[in-house]
Amino acid sequence: MTNFISVQLKKAAEVDLAKPLCKFIQQSYPGGDAQAEHCRAAEELSKLRKSALGRPLDKHESALETLLRYYDQLCSIEPKFPFSENQVCVTFTWKDAFDKGSLFGGSAKLALASLGYEKTCVLFNCGALASQIAAEQNLDNDEGLKAAAKHYQVQSSAGNTQGIPQPLGTCSSDEVVDTTWWSCGYLCQQLPRVFLYNCLNLQYKMKDGIIAKLANQAADYYGDAYKQCQYKDTLPKYFYFQEVFPVLAAKHCIMQANAEYHQSILAKQQKKFGEEIGRLQHAADLVKTVASRYDEYINVKDLVDKINRALTAAKKDNDFIYHDRVPDLKDLEAIGKASLVKSTPVVVPLSQKFTDLFEKMVPLQVQQSVSVYNQRKADLVNRLIAQMREATNLANGVLASLNLPAAIEDVSGDTVPQSILTKSKSVIEQGGIQTVDQLIKDLPELLQRNKEILDESLRLLDEEEATDNDLRTKFKERWQRTPSNELYKPLRAEGANYHSILNKAVQADGQVRERYQSHRDTIALLCKPESELNAAIPSANPAKTLQGSEVVNVLRTLLANLDEVKKEREQLENDLKSVNFDMTSKFLTALAQDGAINEEAISVTELDRIYGSYTQKVQESLKKQEELLKNIQNAHQDFSKMKQSNNESNLREEVLKNLAVANDNFVELVANLKEGTKFYNELTEILLKFQNKCSDIVFARKTERDELLKDLQQSIAREPSAPSIPLPTYQTTSAGGSKPAASSTPTPAPRTMVGTKPQPPARPPPPVISAASSSSSTSAPSGTAAAPAAAPAPGASAPAASTAPSQAQGPPYPTYPGYPGYCQMPMPMGYNPYMYGQYNLPYAPSPVYQNPGQAPYPTPQQPGYLFPQQPYYPQQ
Repeated sequence: MTNFISVQLKKAAEVDLAKPLCKFIQQSYPGGDAQAEHCRAAEELSKLRKSALGRPLDKHESALETLLRYYDQLCSIEPKFPFSENQVCVTFTWKDAFDKGSLFGGSAKLALASLGYEKTCVLFNCGALASQIAAEQNLDNDEGLKAAAKHYQVQSSAGNTQGIPQPLGTCSSDEVVDTTWWSCGYLCQQLPRVFLYNCLNLQYKMKDGIIAKLANQAADYYGDAYKQCQYKDTLPKYFYFQEVFPVLAAKHCIMQANAEYHQSILAKQQKKFGEEIGRLQHAADLVKTVASRYDEYINVKDLVDKINRALTAAKKDNDFIYHDRVPDLKDLEAIGKASLVKSTPVVVPLSQKFTDLFEKMVPLQVQQSVSVYNQRKADLVNRLIAQMREATNLANGVLASLNLPAAIEDVSGDTVPQSILTKSKSVIEQGGIQTVDQLIKDLPELLQRNKEILDESLRLLDEEEATDNDLRTKFKERWQRTPSNELYKPLRAEGANYHSILNKAVQADGQVRERYQSHRDTIALLCKPESELNAAIPSANPAKTLQGSEVVNVLRTLLANLDEVKKEREQLENDLKSVNFDMTSKFLTALAQDGAINEEAISVTELDRIYGSYTQKVQESLKKQEELLKNIQNAHQDFSKMKQSNNESNLREEVLKNLAVANDNFVELVANLKEGTKFYNELTEILLKFQNKCSDIVFARKTERDELLKDLQQSIAREPSAPSIPLPTYQTTSAGGSKPAASSTPTPAPRTMVGTKPQPPARPPPPVISAASSSSSTSAPSGTAAAPAAAPAPGASAPAASTAPSQAQGPPYPTYPGYPGYCQMPMPMGYNPYMYGQYNLPYAPSPVYQNPGQAPYPTPQQPGYLFPQQPYYPQQ
C-alpha cells in the first residue's frame, strides 16, 4: 500500500531568451552601464533555462531547486518585460508528458507566445519532479516521511488551480493544457496518504477514530480524482492514464476499507459489537474487490488477512457471548472526515536560494508611467517656451514696425545706425544667407530618408499579412493562429501616426521656404559690408533738434527695459530645459503601497510642485512686456509728432524697418531650420526602432508560420490518403437482381483495404468400396488381379462425387497455332488434392488392389502425346 504514483516531466524546445530581451533593453533603456548589466542578466536567464529544461533532470533536491529558481525568475520578469506577440515575442514550445507519439509524427506539442504558458509548464515540471522525488523516499523512517511530505506539499502547491496563470484560459480546450491541469490536481491527493501511512504504522499513537476520519477523507480524495479522470474525454487515450485509473479505484477502496476497519475498533470499544461486524464485513468486501479486480496493480494480502482475522474473532465472540444484531450497511452511521493538510497557493519565491537577476530593472508598469510622465513634462515645458518665444517675436515685430531703436540712433542721416550694424554683424557671424540655403537644401534629403524607412517597415507588415491571408484561405479552419491584421493594429496605428507627423513636417517646411523667399533680398543686404550697406540706405536730413529731448530719453529707457525682459526669458528658458527629476522612486512607492499606479494624479501633483514657480515667472514676464510695449507705442507717437517728415526721411525709415525685420526673420529661420534638422534626425532613430520592431515581429511570425506548416503537414500525413470509393453497380447487385442492404460501416480507402486470400474448395470424400468387391478381392487366388470395376450402366445415376473431375487440374497454359497443346501427365487415381479445373480429362478406371511389388496395369494412351506412355514402376 506504500507505492506512490509519479508523473513524467514535459519536454521543452530550446529557446534563446537573451536575444529578444537584449533587443528590448537596448530599445527601451539608454546606453551605459545599466543597459550592459541588464543584457548580462538576460544572458544569465537564458543559461538558467537551458540548465533547468535543456537536459534530463536527476531525481534530486538540486534539480528541483534549479526548476524552482527558474520559475521564480519568470515571475520576477513578467511585470518588467511586455511578453506578447507584437512586443517581446518569444514562442515557447512544449511536448505532452503523456503522449508517446505516432509512427508518422512526434508526440503532441503546443507552441504559444505567452509567458503564462511557459510558467504553467515549468510549474507542472516542478510538481512532477517533486512527485518523483517523493516516490523514491524511504517511508520506514522519520526523515523519509518528512521528505515525502515536504515534496508532496510542493507538488500539491504546483497542482493548485490558483497557480495556473490566467492567459491559458484561451487554450483550455487543448489536450496538453487540459492534461497538465488534471495531473497536477490529481497528485494533490497523495499528500494526506503520507500522514495516514504514519498513523497506520503507529508512529504517532493516534486514536482509531481520528485514523478512520483521515482514511475516509483520503478515500474521498481518490474518488474525486477518479471522477475527474472520467469527466476528461481526452485523457483515457493515454497509456499512462489507462494504468492510473485502476490504481485510483483500488486506493479509493483501500482507504475506505481502512476507515471501516478503524471505525470497527472504535465500535468495539463502545460495546457496539453488531456495528463492529457490519463494518468489518464492508471492509472485507472492499478489499475482496481490490484483490479480485486490481491484484496486478496493488497487493492487499496483509490487509485482507488483518480484516479477516478481526471479522472471524468478532463473529465468534458475538455468536457465543453477545448475540448483538448486525445492522445493514445503509443503517451504519457515516464516518466523519478530517484532513491534516491542504493544498496552498503558489507563493513566490518558491526557491530558498532565489536571487533576482533583474533586481535593478523597474517593472513595466513603472516604465510606462515614467514614459507618460516624461511626455506630460515635455508638453508643459514646450508650452511655456512657446509662450515666451511668441511674446519675444511679438515685441520684435512691434519694434521693427516703429523703426526702433534705429529711429532714435539716426543722427547724421547719412550713416548706418549702430543697431543695424550690430544686427548685420550678427547675421554675418552666423553664416549669413549661405547657412540658410544649406539648411533648406538638406531638409528634403532627411525627409526622403525617413519616408523610405517608414515605407519599408510597412511593406514588411503588408507582405507578411498577405502571406498569412493566403494560407488562411488555403487551410481555412486548420490555420489556427492570430490573424496578422489584428496583430498589427498597434503597429499600423503607430505607422499612421508617423505618416501624420511627416505630413505636418512637410507643411512646416513649405511655410519656412515661403518666408525665406519673401525676406531673402533683405537678409542678403544685411550680409554686405558696411560701405555697401550705407550706400543701399537712402540719406535724409537728420532731426538734430530731437537729440537729447525728453521723449528720446524715455524711449531709450523703455527699450532697455524690454531688452532686459528678453534676457530674463532666455535664462528662464534654459532653466526650464535643465530641470530634471526622476519619478521612478515615486511610482515604485505607489506600486508597493497600493498595488497599482495612479499616474495622472501623481504626475500632475509633481509637475505643479516642480514647475509651478517657473509658470508664475513666465506669466509675470508676459505681463511686464505687455506694459512696456504699450508705453513704447505711446512714447513713439509723441516722437513722431515732434519729428520733421519728408519723402527722403520716410524712404530711409522704411529701409531701416525692413533691415530690422530681416534680422528677426533670419534669426527665426535659422532656429526653425536647425530645429527641423534635429527633428528629422531624431525621427530617423525612432523610425529605425520601429523598423526593427516590425522586422522582429515579422521574423517571429515567419518562424511560427513554418512551425505551423510543419505540424499541418504531419497531421495531413496521418490522415487517410483518399476518400472511400463507391463500388460499381455490377458488384453491388446480386445475380437475381436484388441489391444487398447497405452496410452501416464506412468503406475503407483502397490503400487501407486488406485483401482476403482465396480458399480452395472442400476436399472430396474418400472412394467407397462396396462389400461385394471387397469379398471378391479377398477370395481371388494369390497373384491374380481382380477384374476392373464395370462401367456404370446407362441411365444409372452417378454418385455425388462424380460431378467433379477425378484428376487434379494444372494451371491454364495458353495454346498457340502450330504447337501442340499442354497435355497433363496422369496422376495416381488415389491422389486428388483439388477438385477444380478447366480441361476435360478422359475417364480413368478406379485403382485395383494388387500385390506389393507388382507393376500396375498400363493406362490408356493420352491423346496428343507424341511418344508412347511408359508404365509406372514403384521405387524400391
